[in-house]
Amino acid sequence: MPGNGSDPHKQTMIQDRGCRTEQIRAQPFFSGNPAFFFFFLFLFPFFLFFFSFLFYLCYDPLESCDKTEGRESMRHCIFHVDVNSAFLSFSAVKRLRENPSALDLRTVPSAVGGDVSKRHGVITAKSLPAKRYGIRTGEPVVSALKKCPDLILIPSDFSTYRSYSKALIHLLRQFSPLVEQASIDEAYLDMGVLNAPIDTAVQIKDQIRRQLGFTVNVGISTNKLLAKMASDFEKPDRVHTLWPEEISEKLWPLPLSSLYGCGRASASRLASYGMHTIGDAANAECGILQSILGERAGSCLWDSANGRGSATVTSEREAAKSYSNEQTTVHDIHRENYDRDMPPLLKSLSQQVARRLKQASVRALTIGIIVKTGTFRRFTRQLTLNQPTNDPARLFSVCESLMKELLFGADGLFQEKQVVRLVGVSAQHLETPAFEQLSLFDLRPPEKRNTAGSTPSVLLPSSPSAAPPSVPSAASASSASSVPSTAPVSSAAPVSSAAPVSSAAPVSSAALTSSAAPVSSAALTSSAASAPSASSLTSDKEQRLKQMLKQLNLRYGEGIVQRGTSSHKHP
Repeated sequence: MPGNGSDPHKQTMIQDRGCRTEQIRAQPFFSGNPAFFFFFLFLFPFFLFFFSFLFYLCYDPLESCDKTEGRESMRHCIFHVDVNSAFLSFSAVKRLRENPSALDLRTVPSAVGGDVSKRHGVITAKSLPAKRYGIRTGEPVVSALKKCPDLILIPSDFSTYRSYSKALIHLLRQFSPLVEQASIDEAYLDMGVLNAPIDTAVQIKDQIRRQLGFTVNVGISTNKLLAKMASDFEKPDRVHTLWPEEISEKLWPLPLSSLYGCGRASASRLASYGMHTIGDAANAECGILQSILGERAGSCLWDSANGRGSATVTSEREAAKSYSNEQTTVHDIHRENYDRDMPPLLKSLSQQVARRLKQASVRALTIGIIVKTGTFRRFTRQLTLNQPTNDPARLFSVCESLMKELLFGADGLFQEKQVVRLVGVSAQHLETPAFEQLSLFDLRPPEKRNTAGSTPSVLLPSSPSAAPPSVPSAASASSASSVPSTAPVSSAAPVSSAAPVSSAAPVSSAALTSSAAPVSSAALTSSAASAPSASSLTSDKEQRLKQMLKQLNLRYGEGIVQRGTSSHKHP
């Protein structure tokens, strides 16, 4: 019998079975099963919605935006606008407007500095070409000229600076009602929530360049500190962002000395502990910084390094906390020429500081001096007074005493063979007292207040309406016929503290003690005969004195001196 392999019928069945198997494999999975069809038809949209919702919760659409554009488009934005090389730019624009063919100082090595012949001043502003020579702001003029002998120096022009500063603030207020002027060349703007902060910042800087002629940098962030740090990035005429999530990328790699609020001394001290960048300070423990710099300074620097700052912008300018004036000397001051050069310079600086205090209607409780030696070392001395003052004579007296102590003391600078090249006077701890305690010496004219040996006198107004009423008595009539109103008071009669003072002339000590007045005996007899009782005369004198003191804003009965709306009792 033939084998199965040779049976043609079986072979045909196997081939047919194989074909059907291939056909079944080629058919759709759910073609023969309606349950699978309904499963995919109804459940697939549910799964699609579920996974889409998870993706929406976990995905931040701002991550795909450009870092300098849309990342913080809906955040509350603070702008910091800073004029590039402000003083130099202001002067350059003025020169070009007066003479369009003049050289643009911003395109050549130039700087704003003092008078070289008098060794005055330092570099207050420089052009970008001058910066390439290594010239720094605050550097002495003599040192800058050594780096760049062809440096063009121009003097300061503060009237021009103030004019352009006012124009800048006026323009910025067109973009925001909250503009806080930080200095003569920079300001903060509270822009609120913006959809496109970069576009708005570009519009501001371009409008400033078109209308005012100089360029600015604009920094954008969520607080004032980060906005200011952003504006110090690449210059000029640039817009930069420094959002909180960009701190590690843009801020931390910078040297520690570039952090706002960190001076060179603090940066140098931290460098000795291995902290060279802002990131080093930010990642250190706050307690370590406090142990190095002090509790307050260390805490502030740690907050700044981590981008923490105020976001409050106020249009009201903060009152000054101190005033100071400094001046570089024409010649070095040493022991031999101290008496000739130092007192006039101290007196002039004291008068300048006192004038600024009076203009601000404040008084200073702490007076100090500033000295820079020939080796550019800086020294200060301060003294806290019992009462605040803005009197130039008082300031000069304190400063002169401090200066002698600093220079001629046991460990004074002159003992170390040092010379003085800069002198300054400072006033701190300002107060605005609502009242002032006066003495009778303060009621005298200024030219007589420092006269030695004189007795305080009260001067009444010269108008007839302000003259005190006369006592209607026969004594006054009789004495008036014999003694003129300008005659000094005789020492024969005691002078009461409540006695009236004539408005015709002040009563001096010589007048009170003089006994040479020609008073006739008949007049004295007539006055004594018709004089009223002692109690009546005293009462009349008190009434007259009260009226006189009232005109001087003095309340006689309570012994109170009034100034404005406040009062203070004499001890």
